[in-house]
This record gives sequence, C-alpha cells and structure tokens, in this order.
Amino acid sequence: MAENMAELFDYGVPPKQNRHIYTVSELTRSIKLVLENSFSRVWVEGEVSGFNTYPSGHSYFSLKDDTSILPAVLFVRVVRDVKFKIADGLKVICCGKVSAYTSHAGGGKYQIIVENIEPKGIGSLQLALEQLKTKLEKEGLFAAEHKKPIPYLPARIGVVTSLSGAAIKDILKVLDRRFKDTHIIIHSVQVQGEGAKEEIAQAIRNFNIFNESLPEAEQVEVMIVGRGGGSIEDLWAFNEEVVARAIYNSRIPIISAVGHERDWTVADLVADLRAPTPSVAAELVIPEKEDLSEELDNLISGLKRNLQNLLLSFEEPMDDLVHRLSLNTAHIWELNRSRLILAAKKLGLLNPAALIPQYKTRILDLAKQIYVRMDHLFKLKDSEFTRGIEKLSSLNPLNILARGYSVTFKIPEGRIIKDAKFIKTGDTIKTKVYKGEILSKVTEVG
Repeated sequence: MAENMAELFDYGVPPKQNRHIYTVSELTRSIKLVLENSFSRVWVEGEVSGFNTYPSGHSYFSLKDDTSILPAVLFVRVVRDVKFKIADGLKVICCGKVSAYTSHAGGGKYQIIVENIEPKGIGSLQLALEQLKTKLEKEGLFAAEHKKPIPYLPARIGVVTSLSGAAIKDILKVLDRRFKDTHIIIHSVQVQGEGAKEEIAQAIRNFNIFNESLPEAEQVEVMIVGRGGGSIEDLWAFNEEVVARAIYNSRIPIISAVGHERDWTVADLVADLRAPTPSVAAELVIPEKEDLSEELDNLISGLKRNLQNLLLSFEEPMDDLVHRLSLNTAHIWELNRSRLILAAKKLGLLNPAALIPQYKTRILDLAKQIYVRMDHLFKLKDSEFTRGIEKLSSLNPLNILARGYSVTFKIPEGRIIKDAKFIKTGDTIKTKVYKGEILSKVTEVG
C-alpha cells in the first residue's frame, strides 16, 4: 500500500481520500475569485483590435502585443466619458480589473473590465481635439470662403457667455468706453462643465431664431461667443462638435473670444473672426468714437487743402479751374460717400425717437391680438357655461316632478319606496309632488 501511495505521489496525483473533485462551474468560479482578488486594479498597455460598440452602448475589443491577446470591455458608463475616438490600431493604456466569465459558446474566458483608457504618448483631450479638427477640416468648416464679414459699426451686438464671469465685464467695459449707444443683448450660458456645450450651441441658434422674427433694422448684426481663460479642461466646451456646427450654421457673423492666446479652440477655427480675449473682441467689433472723429477731421482737412490749392491756381483758365475743382470734389465725395451714408444710417437707428414709433405700433398690434383672443375665449367659456346650466337643469328632480311625476318616502325612515313589497298595511308614507307634500296611511298593498 505504501508503495502504491509513493507511486501516486511520484506522478503528482493525490490519494483518493484527500482529493476534492470540482465541477467545471465551481472551478471557473474559483478562478474568477482568484483573478479578481489578485488583479483588482491593473494598468496594461496594448494595441486596440476588433473594436465594436453594440446597441446597448457597451464596447468590446482586444488588447494585443506581439505574442498575446487580452479581451477587454468598456461599459457604457465609461464610454460616455471617453473624449477621443477609439479605433483599431490605436495604442492605449487601460486601467481596470481582470475577471473571468463563461462565454455564450461555452468555456471559461478571462477579460479586463476597463475603468479608464487613455492614448499612449498623448493626452486623451489633446487626441480628441486633433481628431475633431481633422474631421471638421475635411468637411470644410474651417474654409476661408465660408467666413462672413464683420459689419462696420453694428447697432446691435449679441453676446453668448456667462453672466458671472469676467468676460462679460470686460466686453461691457470696452463697448461702453468706445460707443455708449450700442445695443447689447446678452444670452447667459454655462461656459464649462456638464451641459455647457449644449447651452452655448442653443444660445447661438436662439439668436438666429430671434432675428427671424424682427425687421432687418432691429436684428442682431454680430455675435461675440466666448469666455475668460483657463485650462484645456475649462475651455473644453468650445472644442465640442455641437458648438462648432452651431457657429458654422449661424447666419449671424460670429467673433470667437475664448481667452487663451496661445492655443486655438475649435470655435476659434470655425468662427468668422477670432479674438484672443473677450476685451479684444469688443475692440474689433466697435471702433472708438475718437478714432471716427479723428478720421473725419482728417478728411475735412484734406478737402480744405485741395480747395485752397485750387483757389490759388487762378492763373489757370477759369474753365480748367472749375473742371479740376469738380473732379477733386467728386473724387472725395465718392471716396467717402458710402462710409458717411453707413454711419448716418447706424446713428439714425440708434436714435430713440426713431425706435419709439416702431415699438408703439408693435405694442398696439399685440394689444389688439390679446383683445381678440380674450374675447374669443370669453365667448367660448360662456357657451360652455350655458350648456352646463342647461344640462344641470334637465337633471333637476323638481323639473321632473313638474311634468306630473312624484316621489314617495316611507315614514319615519325617509327611504324612497321603489317597490310595494317594502311597505305594509298601516305604514305612513309621504308623497312629494311638484308643489307640496301629501301624508298618507296605507290601507291596502296591491
């Protein structure tokens, strides 16, 4: 017996009385526990292969190197936080836990459940930014031919930014210093964090919708979209595709004013004009009154000099003098006519006396619409009320009694008698007719 035991141990087989026989499922569960306890959080690098996202939102792929392949899974809650596009061939570093599972085809397998993934050699945000830039550039969103000109001396300016940030204070300070009469409409939004990109994009669309309901003279002519400086994470809302497409599709020219002079955001690349800071954006959109005044003075001085030079040339024949005077005057007039007309138009639009009649007409129209709608509503409710009264009247028991009917009650209970079997000879009954009541003693029940 001892020899047999020795033989068994030589081959690594435990004696029968000491062995534990596992089922396949038990062994798989034990391996799963060992793996999950031993590799509860590991970092592993490899190349993405076979990446596929299912309708559930979960993504499955493999990590591979020269000799091995490791199955991996990204659950939907993790996928939502991945900024860059995962594709086959991308070298990544993953953090997660190793777990065993039983596949649909049978058999025990193991995989890494990825909790965090980042590209190897470059930050995830930077990679996401480069991927989006490449995509949008191919679609033509950065092309110069799509840039709209910024209007000169706009009467109405839309601003998309946070009311609590420094950007709006800088913009208002510059505009107030340069041209106090400018009409500014502010659409407050979040500029960082959850929901910021949707709010910024919707604000841009809202300004365009707002313009559709107004005459051309009252429309917003240019928008400033931006915020103060910050880290790449703080500025990330302006690197989102939804914001880029909202800027591209805007019919109103947009100046991007994200306060980060070194790096250009995607919003900067798509916008019609890029300003390094919100203050510079305000300076670009509105010239200073002093500059306009100085330019006008220079033009007037030049005109005077030309006229004086012509008047000193009296030795010329009078016809030549008049001809030269006409040519110079016409040239100067044509040179500045369009600019003067535009400035006069803008100043006229800013005159409150011109705006009051327009708003008065609109208010009267709105008041008339309110009156008509309220009158219609009152008539509708009056009709409904009348029908309700008629219906209640038809159901009134007294109206039924007026047609010759009556109701009989058993005394003293006061219960309505619907069947003769519930009364007997000698009972007292009360009969309710339309006008009055009748007390009776039952002498016979039929």
